[in-house]
Amino acid sequence: MARITFIEHTGKRIEVDAENGDSLMKAALASGIDGLTAECGGCLSCATCHAYVDEEWVDRIPAPSDEELVMVDCAVDARPNSRLTCQVIVSDAMDGLVIHLPASQY
Repeated sequence: MARITFIEHTGKRIEVDAENGDSLMKAALASGIDGLTAECGGCLSCATCHAYVDEEWVDRIPAPSDEELVMVDCAVDARPNSRLTCQVIVSDAMDGLVIHLPASQY
């Protein structure tokens, strides 16, 4: 299990206990976090679960697949630290991970 902090575009911080093997998207939705509509349900066919990985964590989590990078290019306000939360799978090594939610998804 890992404790993940989601930061809404307003600056509000929400800490979530995420189960190993779950996606960040699933952990966020289960905790009622706004800002991730996740329209495709995690099938890697949209970018509505787009978020920004805190700069301190970018190199500490597994790199995105080529397929994820294609979909990230479709996201509004994509940045070099953009990820699709449906594709980031939680592990113990992610304890303390910080994810920023873009204002464009509210």
